[in-house]
Amino acid sequence: MFKKFTSEDVSGQNQVKASVQRKIRQSIADEYPGLELVLDDLLPKKSPLIVAKCQNHLNLVVVNNVPLFFNIRDGPYMPTLRLLHQYPTIMKKLQVDRGAIKFVLAGANIMCPGLTSPGGVLDEEVGAETPVAIMAEGKQHALAIGFTKMSAKDIKSINKGIGVDNMHYLNDGLWKMERLD
Repeated sequence: MFKKFTSEDVSGQNQVKASVQRKIRQSIADEYPGLELVLDDLLPKKSPLIVAKCQNHLNLVVVNNVPLFFNIRDGPYMPTLRLLHQYPTIMKKLQVDRGAIKFVLAGANIMCPGLTSPGGVLDEEVGAETPVAIMAEGKQHALAIGFTKMSAKDIKSINKGIGVDNMHYLNDGLWKMERLD
């Protein structure tokens, strides 16, 4: 999704009204309860919240020129990897085996066998269409953020096809764009 993303892909930036800002804060707080203690630091009420509209119905939530969250159409807000590395416990995690790492870092979707093999770990509570952090076997930080296509139980039982859509991964365009000026 962000493979060749640059600041030229941003078609418009709007400072949102206070009511829209409250709605965004509330949906992020509902989606990520682990962020409640630091949400006022991340999304301060007094500083302007900017929503950058990009191609393919993509929205970036930007505070102080730093992209923090993104969503597609009206889907759930997902944190950027930089934010996830600061607060690693906010998302449910799935782990891929060592063989899948180079493909995930190239932008490939996560296949079911990569999650169910001996190096992979599935969180049984993950449902379908849920944002998840993709961890790598033997690594400390997340290497991607994905959106599950099926529940963890289905991934385990079917064990075929795409299990998680890769939304944002290390070294993609959004990762390289530390600030949005």
